[in-house]
Amino acid sequence: MRIIDLHCYPNTEPWIKSQGPYVEALAKYWNRAWTAKTEPEVIEDFQKAGVEAVLVAFDIETVTGTPPCSNAYVAKMRDASPGVILQAWAAVDPLKGDAAIREATKAIKELRMLGFHFHPIMGHFSVDDRKLYPLWETITALKVPVMIDVGTTGMGAGMPGGLGAVIRHAHPAAIDRLAADFPELNIVAAHPGWPWTEEMIAVALHKGNVSWELSGWAPKYFPDPLKRDIRGRLKDKIMFGSDYPSIPHDRLLREWTELGYSDELMEKIFHANAECILGL
Repeated sequence: MRIIDLHCYPNTEPWIKSQGPYVEALAKYWNRAWTAKTEPEVIEDFQKAGVEAVLVAFDIETVTGTPPCSNAYVAKMRDASPGVILQAWAAVDPLKGDAAIREATKAIKELRMLGFHFHPIMGHFSVDDRKLYPLWETITALKVPVMIDVGTTGMGAGMPGGLGAVIRHAHPAAIDRLAADFPELNIVAAHPGWPWTEEMIAVALHKGNVSWELSGWAPKYFPDPLKRDIRGRLKDKIMFGSDYPSIPHDRLLREWTELGYSDELMEKIFHANAECILGL
């Protein structure tokens, strides 16, 4: 069965460095070293897992003062590994204003990237902030999707003040408002959205331009309402992602199988919905 993994970080030195002070916090949260691999090692991980990876660039430079894991970098990794890396999400720091808009246009028109990923908690913004609307207008005009993290994160967890990050920035209500104000914008919510999973279910059901990938969370811990709606009302909107390197692929794929869904449904989750919604 084809498996499209919509949420893979490069896991190389530029990505590690781009996280700034969050690296130490995340290593503590996951109780394991958060260290870089080489590009060939990352490619080997994807090949062993049997997934077609969609890489994620990363830019929260305004918050951390560290250089981003750039769009050019992940696009180069994509181009160097056809058949393993399927595409790449661009990243722009919305707090950079006009510079973010220029970079967004370049990412699509010159680098041919899939769309954009946003991490509201780490980036210290909410996607429904009116100051960011010129960026959403630009992305809508480019006719590409966005993937937006929803729910809490391990980044900054356990640290004093969460390193300044506010988890409320990733509330489903922000996606609901963005989807309502930009009905032509194709929005993918990323992660199960805990502790607001049922609210995210409501948004995904209500907004026709919102779908959902469930990376970064062991499937056996999915809340029961989510498990139920995956096989029912959300069967055409749920997609697979790993949040690599957060959780090993072998564990994720095993636990998805253990949920007991039909082969027809797993085809939708692992590739068919992404093919339909994102044109992959």
